[in-house]
Formats: sequence, structure tokens, C-alpha cells
Amino acid sequence: MELTYTPKQQAFRQEVRAWLAANLPSEPLANYDTREGFEQHRAWEAKLFDSRLSMVMWPTELGGRGCDLIEWLIFEEEYYGAGAPMRVNQNGQLLLGSTLMEFGTQEQKQRFLPRMAASTDMWAQGWSEPNAGSDMAAITSKARREGDHYVINGQKTWSTRAIFADWLFGLFRSDPASSRHHGLSFLLVPLDAPGVTIRPIKALNGKDAFAEVFFDDVRVPVENRIGDEGQGWHVAMATAGFERGLLLRSPARFQATARRLVELYKANRDSADRDPSIRDAVIDAWSGAEAYALSAYHTVGRLSRGAQIGAESSTNKIVWSELDLKMHETAMRILGARGELLASAPAAGDAAGWLEGFLFAQAGPIYAGTNEIQRNIIAERMLGLPK
Repeated sequence: MELTYTPKQQAFRQEVRAWLAANLPSEPLANYDTREGFEQHRAWEAKLFDSRLSMVMWPTELGGRGCDLIEWLIFEEEYYGAGAPMRVNQNGQLLLGSTLMEFGTQEQKQRFLPRMAASTDMWAQGWSEPNAGSDMAAITSKARREGDHYVINGQKTWSTRAIFADWLFGLFRSDPASSRHHGLSFLLVPLDAPGVTIRPIKALNGKDAFAEVFFDDVRVPVENRIGDEGQGWHVAMATAGFERGLLLRSPARFQATARRLVELYKANRDSADRDPSIRDAVIDAWSGAEAYALSAYHTVGRLSRGAQIGAESSTNKIVWSELDLKMHETAMRILGARGELLASAPAAGDAAGWLEGFLFAQAGPIYAGTNEIQRNIIAERMLGLPK
């Protein structure tokens, strides 16, 4: 594959590169799974928005820049290449935002998207429930229609950063007689509404990365429903496609990790080469990240010609989640016992950050739909195999 950029795309790359060089924080931001870090990241995303660099592929009237997907890939390459802060509002911007673009009314787009792009409103995802994790169709949280409101009762769990967020989007059973994929509605819920209780769930690193959210007669206006009543599964599957596809995990993120891994190997080559398989693993990681990037350009090219991403988003999800896990496992092998040091440890040195990345990577094959489920989707919908 030969990548040839237009003069306009090349100029955009240079603009983004120059802006990042002039505006990157002088010190790393605090972890965004803390209140301090969350607010620091919110302020950083607002700064991106002020320069129309928060959501570059959104229309200008909705807080974006009107870029195409190739320019979005270019932005991501420059952003991760510069070591810029991780994006904290991605559940809203990349998942819900894309869903609103496809299913939202004009009023909903104008109401929610500019504030989302500016990170004035921060969003959490309300999918999983205590007895409905990978099997999202088994949800039981109810949304009873009363006039121009829904009254919500139930519980969501594993909601990323819900402890700090302003809003939650999720699926609720609006038809009490329904079961499985039917009778669900996709609702937007303000987390400061009366009857909402949020309890933090600590991640492996001890941070409040997740939360469980309880709803006790929470009233939500019907105008906060995305799509038709009872058609929430259809809307949510589009959201899941965005999550598993390109948007949530751009190739540039993994290319940046692969480059860091190569540098780590070079710095520790004398000890790493005692096990020849480590060198092979580093090469495989770099090759895998580059292959994923080229695949993304191929997909974007197809989309620009009118194609759509369907079940193949499941292959993307498997690739990036398992690639991330393998890269961090390789880093742990290179570092040996030093890999167990926290980033704050005085002796961490080049081990800083790898442990936290390794712990987070463990969740990759689980969130956005477990990889076992993705393989079932590939088998049934892409290969036509029997259930």
C-alpha cells in the first residue's frame, strides 16, 4: 500500500504538529481516574476545543473542524506521536457523539454535541448490569413511560469514570413485557438527577476508574431518548460498532506504544537478548501496530467510497486488544522485576508507566464485548458458520 497525502492533508499535519509543540502541558497531567486528574484533562480538552482540534471530524457548526477520516488519522498520529495527554471524554465524544450523528435529531445534536466537544459535559457509558455483562440483551433496568417522562429504576455497573461524569448514556427496558433484544430504549441520563446514586469501583491500580450507578425513580424527559422507543438495541449496536471499530482505539495509539517498546528493548538489550524470543516479540509488536495502521487506512478508503463497517468491527476489536496486551507483556519480560515498580517509585526509570499500561491491557479482551463473543460474531456473520 502506498500512502500519498494531498497538499491540504500535509498542511493539516504541519498545523497540528506545530500547535501541539506550542501547547503541550509542560508537566504530565495527573491520572484521570482521580478528581484532580479528571479536571486537568477536562481543561486540556477544552483547550483543544478552543483551537477546533477536539473533534476534528465533526461538522464546524457542532464544534468540530469538518475533517475527513484520513485527516482524523493524521491528527491521531501527530497527537500520540507528540505524547499528548490521553483523552478522558472519549466515551462521549467517540461513542455517543458518533451515535448522535447517526440517530439524533437536529435539536439533540445542537444541544449535546458542542458541549461534548468542549468537554463541558463529560459522559459515562451505562451498558453492563450485575447479571448482564457480555450478554447485554439480558439487562433488567427499567424505564417506565409516564407522559413526557421515563421513570428509571435499576442498576448499571462497570461504568467508566461515572464517579466524575456529568451524564450517562445507556439501555433501559421500556417495555416491561419484552425480553432479550426487544423493548429497549436508548436514554441520556443526567447524573445529578434526583434518585441517582453513584458508588466507585476501584481498578487494579487502586484508582476510581469505574462506578456502579443506581436509579431509584429517576425521571428523564422523553426528549432524552435517542431513536424510537423500543429500538434501543439497534442504536446500541451502532454504538458498539464505533467502540469496536476505528474510533475508540485509533492505530496511532498502538504505534506509539510499539515505538516505546522498541526504545525500551534498545535500552535493555544486553539483558533482553538473553532470551532470543523477546527480540522476536518486539519485532512482532512493531509489525502488528504498523499492519493495523495500514488496515485502518484501507478501511477509511473503503468508507470514503460508500462502504460501511459491519461485523468486521469485531476483527478490529480483537486485533487492537490482543496487540496491546502482547506489547505490554513483552515490556514486562524486558523489565523483569523492575516492571513491578509504580511510575512514582524513585527507581522506576524507564519502567515508569509500563505496569499501569499492563494492568489496563488486561481489560482489553473484555470491554467493548469480550473477544470470545467477537469470535462468535465473526464466525456467524462473516464466515457463515452455524451456531
